[in-house]
Amino acid sequence: MSSEKLNLDTLNKELEAKSPQERIQWAVDRFAPNIATTSSFGADASVMLHLTNSVHPGIKVFFLETGFHFKETLDFRDQMVEKYKLNVVDLTADMGHEKFLEKYGELHQSDPEKCCYINKVKPLEEALSKVDAWFSGIRRGQAKTRADIKYVEDYMPGIYKFNPIADWNKDDVAHYIKENDLPVHPLKSKGFLSIGCQPCTRAVKPGEDPRAGRWDSSEKTECGIHVRKK
Repeated sequence: MSSEKLNLDTLNKELEAKSPQERIQWAVDRFAPNIATTSSFGADASVMLHLTNSVHPGIKVFFLETGFHFKETLDFRDQMVEKYKLNVVDLTADMGHEKFLEKYGELHQSDPEKCCYINKVKPLEEALSKVDAWFSGIRRGQAKTRADIKYVEDYMPGIYKFNPIADWNKDDVAHYIKENDLPVHPLKSKGFLSIGCQPCTRAVKPGEDPRAGRWDSSEKTECGIHVRKK
């Protein structure tokens, strides 16, 4: 855990004028080797994976292996790992997937918040407690809940979260993917614009918010990992 206290207001103003690569480099220069990135290996995950691994080859990639992913997501992960030699670290619930099913069954239906906490939030918090900073690929235009995110945020006491492409829109993402000939998640062409666990994800209808297909049967909009921890 870092003892350094950043002036976030000043730093966010400085990062505003920088490119995503420069924002990543700033964080790497300050916090490496105690820095990691996260990836859902979802619809546009190749962008942040390519950016972070290009600036800091071999950076740890935390992947929340919930046991509920689409097969296409796991295949996409394997494709990205092989092509870019990614250093992926699978994070799982303490009890493991099989014991989770035995104890809770279809918890995603009865209590999706608890399901996400056990399978995503808690494993990630435990992993992040061993680093000083981490990268996320979330963007302001993805959803109303993300409209005010900063380039760097105080995520947990002593742990900073960097959002290097916070200001990018979908056209910026598409351009970067095309320019760098990056792989695309196979479900994206089928209308899955935000891809999480299979039981809680559906394709998005024309005109819907990109994240409208997540937790469609509840009022839940975020899994909880992007919520600042006190």
